[in-house]
Amino acid sequence: MTLQVSDQVSPVGNKLIIQDDATGTSNNAVTGASGTLYQLDVDNSGNSDNAAYLKLYDNASPTVGTTAPDLVFRVPVNQRRSICIPDGWDFTSLSFAVVISGGTAGTTAPTNDVTVKMVTT
Repeated sequence: MTLQVSDQVSPVGNKLIIQDDATGTSNNAVTGASGTLYQLDVDNSGNSDNAAYLKLYDNASPTVGTTAPDLVFRVPVNQRRSICIPDGWDFTSLSFAVVISGGTAGTTAPTNDVTVKMVTT
């Protein structure tokens, strides 16, 4: 599992976050500072058995399955979704995980890789 965070030239955001194997284990405080989330791209095209749920937390160290996520995005089986947040979503500390259950409960990761990309400040 590799997490990449790189600085970007900012017309909107200046950080590109890429996790090419997002799982039920939380990626904690990925930007290292407060900021605003503007865009998401979640690729669940490698999974034919379950939808993927991207859980976003404004929390430096959430417990997946116990801590209530602030936002949850569902990506259907064998699909990819790009989500724009034109006004942005402000966070103090951005963490995320991908599981096969919506809501708070659920810690089981999808069978195959799910790639998550985010543009933030």
